[in-house]
Amino acid sequence: MPRVKKLSSKYLMNSWTNIPHVTNHDEADITELEEFRNSLTDIYTGEKKKITPLAFIIKALTASLKKFPNFNSSIDQIDEGKMTVKKYYHIGIAVDTTHGLMVPKLRNADNKNISLISSELKKLSDQCRNLKIDKKELFGGSMTITSLGGIGGSFFTPIINYPEVAILGVGKSEKKQVFLDGKFITRTMLPLSLSYDHRIIDGAEAARFNNDLKENLGKNFAYKLAV
Repeated sequence: MPRVKKLSSKYLMNSWTNIPHVTNHDEADITELEEFRNSLTDIYTGEKKKITPLAFIIKALTASLKKFPNFNSSIDQIDEGKMTVKKYYHIGIAVDTTHGLMVPKLRNADNKNISLISSELKKLSDQCRNLKIDKKELFGGSMTITSLGGIGGSFFTPIINYPEVAILGVGKSEKKQVFLDGKFITRTMLPLSLSYDHRIIDGAEAARFNNDLKENLGKNFAYKLAV
């Protein structure tokens, strides 16, 4: 096994064996977000800004974590009757490399705008693929996002990145006919797969979290995120 896969395998086995996983599947309407993202230009050069949807998803997820603090927690490894609620927002990003999957943390995402998040994403991804990432950047996260949108597929069941209690899986967006206001219209829909630790999070809370995340990714919130 490649060294990175060998190191990560014990964490995956520990998570799969000890955490009661449940996955909530849903879709977010990102029609306006995509229109807005594709319209962004540099105020100095007039050139189109290349900002990935993931940057918006990170910002939207951070807002939902503030509203649902149980998702930004961990269970005490020694005393399982205790949990720690984190006051920071370090979002883990699953990076696909030739060496294996790596999950660096984009730290303090709540204090960064979309452009800065986008540039840091590229930097972290490059460091992982070139094995230049500092080991400490792989630990201390709030919640992880794993995205297959650039490859394909819709829904899946991501494994929680222990000791976190939830992980968000993102599929490939697709244009669909959606029934709204009494008629079918074409909308851009984003598949979401939210896996959570059932010891901490109940199904109803997970559904509310997904609803809030969908609202954050919707037409009203997208413009605020870019400021």
